[in-house]
Amino acid sequence: MNSKITQLVLSAAFVLLAFSRGSFANEPEPQKPVRVFIFAGQSNMVGSDSKVSDIDRFPPFTGLGAPQPNVRFSYCIGRENKLKSNGWTALSPVNNVVGPELSFARKVANDTGSPIAIIKCAAGGTHLGGDWNPDEPSGFKMYPLALDLVRKSLAELDRRNIKYQLEGFMWHQGENDMFNEQYMTNYGSNLENFIQTWRDELDAPKLKFFVGELCTKTIWGMDLRPRMYAISVGQKSVASKDPHVTYVPTSHVGVEIGGGVGLHYHYGTLGQLEHGINYANAYLDSIVVKPRQRPQLPKLPFTEKSPVKLFVLAGHRNMEGERAFTQNLSTKPKQKKLLNNQKQIPFRYQLGGGYLVSNNWESLGPTGYYDTFGPELSFGDALKKINGNIAIAKFTHSGSQIVDWTPEGSEAKSRNLYPHFIQFIKESVSDLESNGHTVELEGIFYHVGENDMSFSPFRKKAPRWIESLIKQSRVDLKQPELRWFVTQQPPTDHEQVNAIDVTSELARLSDTDPNWIHIRAFGLPKQEKQLVLDESGVISLGQLMAAEYIKADH
Repeated sequence: MNSKITQLVLSAAFVLLAFSRGSFANEPEPQKPVRVFIFAGQSNMVGSDSKVSDIDRFPPFTGLGAPQPNVRFSYCIGRENKLKSNGWTALSPVNNVVGPELSFARKVANDTGSPIAIIKCAAGGTHLGGDWNPDEPSGFKMYPLALDLVRKSLAELDRRNIKYQLEGFMWHQGENDMFNEQYMTNYGSNLENFIQTWRDELDAPKLKFFVGELCTKTIWGMDLRPRMYAISVGQKSVASKDPHVTYVPTSHVGVEIGGGVGLHYHYGTLGQLEHGINYANAYLDSIVVKPRQRPQLPKLPFTEKSPVKLFVLAGHRNMEGERAFTQNLSTKPKQKKLLNNQKQIPFRYQLGGGYLVSNNWESLGPTGYYDTFGPELSFGDALKKINGNIAIAKFTHSGSQIVDWTPEGSEAKSRNLYPHFIQFIKESVSDLESNGHTVELEGIFYHVGENDMSFSPFRKKAPRWIESLIKQSRVDLKQPELRWFVTQQPPTDHEQVNAIDVTSELARLSDTDPNWIHIRAFGLPKQEKQLVLDESGVISLGQLMAAEYIKADH
């Protein structure tokens, strides 16, 4: 048999094999090189405690439960009982679990117009110091397993004469290393060695690594705060020294609501989908594909030198609007108007502790990083009835706890929000003044930390932490009578925490301060989950805040 016939026979055999795997037999080979990404880590890379059936509950991610036939996928997932693709297949959920690769692939493919391939090797409860150690792998020996998977997957592309480029390595791991003193202390040096070994093995000296932050919104973000911080120090040290390593914030994503008090260890379905978007944004930024920004107001919508009432909104999950989706408003005639920009109200913001920052002053409108919105929309709409110019500035971090907002902060120094918060307010005032307006800082509207209410030590300290925040802010902003409107949704109702009457203590402290208005937001629409508010709850919260302000002001 001559060489041409042999080549034809082999090609036909491969096509039949690919077709039998439900792969890419009917597609023409891509003209652009395939962008190959490696995903690796432990349970929050696997997608633990997520469900494919829940995906369509979150409108921005509708359809991601279905296969993505134009995205190649090769995987080995799990510990004792590993799930393997045994070659390339179409990207789809594995074992009814939602991994970050699903949303990542769709976004990167859409934004680059390039074919995508993903190689994933992940297993829950594994260590960088042991299982993933390139030099002495122990336990489930994840490093050699992952290396073998990557090599075989790339070799198959080579055999098919498919051009590809290795674009990035997405790494999310570290929770288990913080339980081992040696692994925790050496996480930075171990990660540096891990990265360099991969680059050497793959002959890719400039391979980009995207290192995901451990999520501080989980229970571990509170009860293991110092240990989680130690891992972040190690990760950031590597990113600061290596121009091809990016530290990817993830603490602001949604987290599964589970357990008696609602706190969990895993992202769950929503968090995993948003987790993938974080990695996609970080990668796209590295190749200078920038997200669309809402336009800056060309000029403020006020008459020259007129006074402006400035309202500051601040808080955590529900002030940010974690589970309030714009798409769900479009089907409700009475609320749909909130999707329109309120051009007469300038709005500036820092969300996720700086993950998303406004383009100076914009028109008030939906601004969440996952098609979400906060109570500012209904708050601003309700304030239209008052006389005068108004502007709104919003500073939030849904992955924070109240201690992060205090002037004292905590042992996790990088999570201290107070100086950034005060600077944000000062800049908001200064910018309005530089445009010729006198500014009346009407009040700070702070929604009490939701997660704090589910963890006894933090629930107990919450009132005093808030008191400290209020007192020092008045000093630093040089406004001794600055009003604080502190809203509180019903605190977690569970036997583990009910002995701590946080509501009465907040009320007692506010009674001693005429400019501390304690707002019990106990009449919000009934919610499906503890801790988090949906669209109706977020809108009602904004309306309540406005009503309480109007009542206090008159």
